[in-house]
Amino acid sequence: MMARYTAADVIVVGLIGERSREVKEFIEQNLGGEGLRRSVVVAAPADVGPLMRLQGAAYATSIAEHFREEGKHVLLIMDSLTRYAMAQREIALAIGEPPVTRGYPPSVFARLPQLVERAGNGPVGGGSITAFYTVLVEGDDQQDPIADAARAILDGHFVLNRTLADAGHYPAIDIEQSISRAMTNLITPEHLARVRRFKQLYSRYQRARDLLAVGAYAPGSDPLLDRAIALYPQLETFLQQGIEERADVAEGLAALNALFPEVG
Repeated sequence: MMARYTAADVIVVGLIGERSREVKEFIEQNLGGEGLRRSVVVAAPADVGPLMRLQGAAYATSIAEHFREEGKHVLLIMDSLTRYAMAQREIALAIGEPPVTRGYPPSVFARLPQLVERAGNGPVGGGSITAFYTVLVEGDDQQDPIADAARAILDGHFVLNRTLADAGHYPAIDIEQSISRAMTNLITPEHLARVRRFKQLYSRYQRARDLLAVGAYAPGSDPLLDRAIALYPQLETFLQQGIEERADVAEGLAALNALFPEVG
């Protein structure tokens, strides 16, 4: 969806360490004709050697840098940063480097920032690279070492929740665990106030979900929760989007303003 509907001039996709059959599926079905016309796809699937997987990620980033130097705005999508780290782990262990954190040698954590720090803005008035890296976590453990390292060096993170996915909530983004460090510099104070109000009500409902399920909550006991219960169907609808559905910033902001016209 990001690759198909982005306003970026060029899209660079790095498929690193994933299944080989996903490459053709992504190009023909996900990107489509419109997305493919302005895309570059670099694939180093799971059945190639670890050195090829490392080079694939570096090559995709180099291509993005090339277009940025030409003054273009580039969307870089890399799937996945975890497979990149695993490739470096294979190489490091093979040359005798000792494992330190859940089997990952120190060089893995040195290489991650070297890769992701290459994304970002070029010279003032020039091009830019907006990068999204997927990170896989073992057993949904948010303290996984690669996820933990990625959080420390990236500008924010979206957490995908398996429970939401199982409930048919798409995209399965857990807004309580997701965060953006750049958001406050990019939106207006009124927009930020509505975002905080949204998350406040959504979180309040989630914390009381078990009480509501067994009928243990008496309406009127908590005005904030009463408001959250009344608005929850609209909050949930706002967070969902079909795979073929396109929604730009203006449309999303208008829907948010309609939910909380009194805020801001």
